[in-house]
Amino acid sequence: MEDRAFSFIPSNRRDPKPRRRGLTEVRGPYYTPMGARYLSDLLETMGDWIDTLKFAGGSFRLMPYARVKQLIDICHEHEVTVSTGGFIEHLLALQREELVRCYVDECRQLGFDIVEVSMGFLSLPEEDFLRLIQLVRSAGLKPKAEVGIQFGAGGATRAEALEAEGQRDVRHVIHLARRCWEAGSELIMIESEGITESVREWRTDAIATIADELGLERVMFEAADPAVFQWYVKNYGPEVNLFVDHSQVIQLEALRSGTWGTQSLFGRVVTFKGE
Repeated sequence: MEDRAFSFIPSNRRDPKPRRRGLTEVRGPYYTPMGARYLSDLLETMGDWIDTLKFAGGSFRLMPYARVKQLIDICHEHEVTVSTGGFIEHLLALQREELVRCYVDECRQLGFDIVEVSMGFLSLPEEDFLRLIQLVRSAGLKPKAEVGIQFGAGGATRAEALEAEGQRDVRHVIHLARRCWEAGSELIMIESEGITESVREWRTDAIATIADELGLERVMFEAADPAVFQWYVKNYGPEVNLFVDHSQVIQLEALRSGTWGTQSLFGRVVTFKGE
């Protein structure tokens, strides 16, 4: 890590990249466009605290090939891995298997590191889901399975509409996550919808069960709302793996480092490395 300004002021010590805990994945172009200058500014100032950048909502499909490649290369210059987001669901819905293979191949050519495999919108057999993970792995890329309790998740749907869809038992999520590990997904993304997003009340019971059964090191919680990632840090410590919007990375890292916080967290987030 580069020397920080005001380095004489103590803060929580963070592991250097590549980290295995306290991972921060950020949403890239989606809510706002992101070009090379924008991304370079982001990573030149906050790159030490960003582990992965995710293209959300198939945003790369709307961009020139050369510009997508340029953004990926900039990330790699700053030791930031790059994820596709869950766009594979769009291809599955088209019911053309050859498109999935072409998509994975082009991800490899462009330099993506991670292909997210999700089925929040879809009803897909478990074995098919695992085959997608294995396909990504066989292409030399890292699959990242996204699992959750809410059917129809992934599009910021209103709580009322998702309630009508119903939820999966959290035991199914745990079962599927373990099978995804076996198939080659090193890290599991936990979908926020149905847990802390688009719900009347947060399902903290589901979070606790997932954390107890799967542990924290190999799962990442989607927490693209300051109140949500503050809750995760408060309850699971500063080294919980979180996915946030790129505009929130300073606020999150201020919490992780103990540099700043809300009333309930100011001066209360600490670590003990014991080294």
